[in-house]
Amino acid sequence: MTSALAQEADFSIIRYAQCWEDADVLLEALDIQPDEVCLSIASGGDNTLSLLTRRPRKVIAVDLSPAQMACLEIRMAAYRDLSHPELLELMGARASDRRDALYARLRPRLSVAARTLWDARTDAIALGIGGAGKFETYMRLFRHYVLPLIHGRRRLETLFQERSPEDRKRFYERRWDGWRWRLLVRMFCSQAVSEKLGRDPRFFRYAEGDVAAQVLASARRALVQLDPSRNPYLHWIAFGDYGDDLPHALRPENFDPIRENLDRLDLKTGAVEDLLAELPADSIARFNMSDVFEYMSGEDAARLLREIVRVGRPQGRVVYWNTFVPRSRPAALADRLRPLSTLSARLHQLDKVFFYRALVVEEIV
Repeated sequence: MTSALAQEADFSIIRYAQCWEDADVLLEALDIQPDEVCLSIASGGDNTLSLLTRRPRKVIAVDLSPAQMACLEIRMAAYRDLSHPELLELMGARASDRRDALYARLRPRLSVAARTLWDARTDAIALGIGGAGKFETYMRLFRHYVLPLIHGRRRLETLFQERSPEDRKRFYERRWDGWRWRLLVRMFCSQAVSEKLGRDPRFFRYAEGDVAAQVLASARRALVQLDPSRNPYLHWIAFGDYGDDLPHALRPENFDPIRENLDRLDLKTGAVEDLLAELPADSIARFNMSDVFEYMSGEDAARLLREIVRVGRPQGRVVYWNTFVPRSRPAALADRLRPLSTLSARLHQLDKVFFYRALVVEEIV
């Protein structure tokens, strides 16, 4: 099976320069044990690196996109050669006027393909590599041109003050959720605008429901049920940096564990279906599948899950997200995959990346 997307979508661009999936939730869902072998969709690279903090025997990082693999490569080089504060500067998480010099130090470590990609993106490096993707550009447009039409800087900063859940609800209903918020978010996050500025139109092929309405509902959960003052992903959307709270892979306590285990990474560029076809049965214990099923038909998703079950070890776990396309274990695999529904629901409520419809955690039996 070769992914149909490989024949249709452009994978020469960086679509996601960082992982828009909460690694804290991912790690609890996977429950990685020492000496296990994991498979992880590379995406922006951050969450694949976070898996190393659990010291698995090996993490196979796979992505159809050479550009996404280049995002992982530059992070690996940064963990090897930079200090933690320098890593934050390179990412764009902290102010810097020397990102070009930091990149020059890392450049010799990169493969020819990764070096070629980043050499052509000097502007992106100057802004911070965490903002180099199409999706991050979409968020930057929202931050610069849409959000100021809804709320002023002072109210935006007030949103990130620490509050009780009751006070967050009151603030949202009385000071945030006005007609400008609802109208402009509906317009900017509509499927038509998202296809033009944020995601490839082919990624919406199997989408169900009103995309903008789902974003609005998810945003309410992020601003009321969750604590905006402790949400680095929300802070990036609003201000272009993470603030005081960092995603898992960038926290200082995780820097050395990631650096010390980089040799446990095995990078594979290509379709995950093709990689799985080459692996023996019972060889992988944990699968971070990101949101790959979002872009597949139900039949293709079922075929991929069957391959995962064949390759997976008993009591292994498969974790993935649904955004606009509901995907989960098909009935035909009921005897091989067991939904961990209670765990999934609990972790979904804690997920700081708020725009997903569901988190799916399933166990191989």
